[in-house]
Amino acid sequence: MTTLDIQTQDRVARVYLNRPEVRNAFNDGVVAELAEAFTRLGQDPGLRAIVLGGHGKAFCAGGDLVWMRSIADYDWDQNRADAHRLAEMLWAIHDCPLPVVGRIHGDCYAGGMGLAAACDVLVAADGMHFCLSEARLGLLPATISPYVLRAMGEQAARRYFLTAERFSAAQAHSMGFVHEVVAPQALDAKVDEIVALLVANGPAAVKACKRLVRDFAGREITAELRAETARRIADIRASAEGREGVQAFLDKREPGWR
Repeated sequence: MTTLDIQTQDRVARVYLNRPEVRNAFNDGVVAELAEAFTRLGQDPGLRAIVLGGHGKAFCAGGDLVWMRSIADYDWDQNRADAHRLAEMLWAIHDCPLPVVGRIHGDCYAGGMGLAAACDVLVAADGMHFCLSEARLGLLPATISPYVLRAMGEQAARRYFLTAERFSAAQAHSMGFVHEVVAPQALDAKVDEIVALLVANGPAAVKACKRLVRDFAGREITAELRAETARRIADIRASAEGREGVQAFLDKREPGWR
C-alpha cells in the first residue's frame, strides 16, 4: 500500500489515509487501495472491527487537484468508468462484513463525506467541518449520495447538496450524520471505547446486526419480512455462538469469544 497506512493489533485493523501533504485528498490510487483493503480485511477471520481515519491535519479533503486535472479531458465513457471505480470503493466499505468506525478530524469534504457516510459509527472532533462542495465546481455528489442521504437524511441533504456550504461537527451531530462529537484530544479515546464495545460482542452477532440494519431499514413490515426476522433469530439462537452467549449469561461468566 502506498496511499494507506494499515495497522492491525488486538483483532482491530486501523486504516489511515496517508497523504497528509494533500490533506488526504484521494486519487485513483487511493480509490483502488481502499477497495482492495476493505475487501481483504472484511474476510480476515482474525479481525473484529476496522477503524478508518486519516493522518495529518484532515480526514479527507475530497478529490486530489492533480487527479482532477488529469481527468478534466476525459470523455463520457472515461468519466463513467472512473466514477464506477469510486462507487465500487464506497460499496466495499459499506458492504464490509465487519463494523467500520470512522475517526473524523480536520476537513471532511466532498468524496471524504462519502467515505465517512459509508462507515457504521462516526466519531468527529469538535471544531472540524464537513462540506458537500461539488456544486461549487458545477458538479454533483452522485456516487456518494446513496450513503450520505441515508446518513444525514433527505431534508438535510436538500440544503447541503444545493448550497455546498460548510457545516460543523455539532451540526452534523444534530442531523444524525455523526454519532459522537468530542474534543480533538479525546478523539482516539472515544474511538477506542466504541471499538472495545464492538469487540466485546459476539463476532457473528455483530456481523448479523450490521446486515439486519442494511436489509430491513425502510422496508414495509409485511408477512414476508416478519417471517424473515423469525428465521434470522432462529438461525443465531441455534448457532454455536448464540448457544454459548446465552449459556454464559445464565452461568454468569464471560462468553468464550472474549
